[in-house]
Amino acid sequence: MNATVAPETDTTQGQHSDHPPPRRLGILPVPGFAMMAFTSAIEPLRAANRIAGRDLYHWWLCTPGGEPVTASNGISVLPDVALHETSPMDRVIVCAGLEAHSFDDAETFAWLRAQASAGSHIGALSTATFVLARAGLLDGYRCTTHWESLPALSEAYPALEVTPSLFEIDRKRFSCSGGTAALDLVLHLIVRDHGEELASAVSSQFLHGRMRGAADRQPMTEQIQLRSRAPKLAAAIDLMQAHIERPLASSTIAAQIGVSRRQLERLFHNHIGCSPRDYYMRLRLEHARILLLETGMSILNVALASGFSSQSHFGACYRRQFGRTPRQERVATA
Repeated sequence: MNATVAPETDTTQGQHSDHPPPRRLGILPVPGFAMMAFTSAIEPLRAANRIAGRDLYHWWLCTPGGEPVTASNGISVLPDVALHETSPMDRVIVCAGLEAHSFDDAETFAWLRAQASAGSHIGALSTATFVLARAGLLDGYRCTTHWESLPALSEAYPALEVTPSLFEIDRKRFSCSGGTAALDLVLHLIVRDHGEELASAVSSQFLHGRMRGAADRQPMTEQIQLRSRAPKLAAAIDLMQAHIERPLASSTIAAQIGVSRRQLERLFHNHIGCSPRDYYMRLRLEHARILLLETGMSILNVALASGFSSQSHFGACYRRQFGRTPRQERVATA
């Protein structure tokens, strides 16, 4: 954790006169935040300071009321300062976890908007994109989040430009998909601030190898292996994922990837062990489950967004897949 110096304090004392002052960062963990993303963002800053031999970055953990916050793994962190005690930061980084979609704190939202109005660059780690969206800070910006929450984010905030990238840096907003993608995001911020050589040295400290770029897409489950082993099948799954609300016929998918319908059936049976139709249904139902758990959409609207023309058909398919009705699913996780 950084030194507990109030952000209003002059932190440039002792810096060489020919060096710019350290960049000031406010780190805001919300309850249930993801520890992997949290540490992956802070550790590169520490390493950059050590390698440079001077403070390039100062950071403070900021929370409403200066209260401790507990991560999803049960570890609590002690803040350096309360939100109301801070001055404008150069950057603000919000870190969240599985419950980000339901986070609702007026003081936090007001503080984030005030920081943005003061010119701060505002960023989100993992599902903290929901927090920034709810605060109204992502309108007109590209953004991303963890792949499990991409459908829910797009449905909850249809005006946002949501991408499946590892991270996005768009003017004064940045976001990442979480986990080790936070390391890649911060490395690219270091490139912008202090150049490629320092960022590469920081990356090497963590045995990270190649710094992944914003153009890298998130690796999503079985498609990681399928892209090299069965590229036509991976292309078919990409089409299915892109057409959840209005499902494509198997013949249309086959034609678009350049195989016959029989070849498409064979690809699915050989590599996944089911038919294209069954796999497509599973994708749609998993999409629906995320919407049920992470949004306040009505069950009917969840059904329509998942490609079902009636709520009764959706309910029957959902129960067959998960062993409970959509309504029971919501009650069980409430």
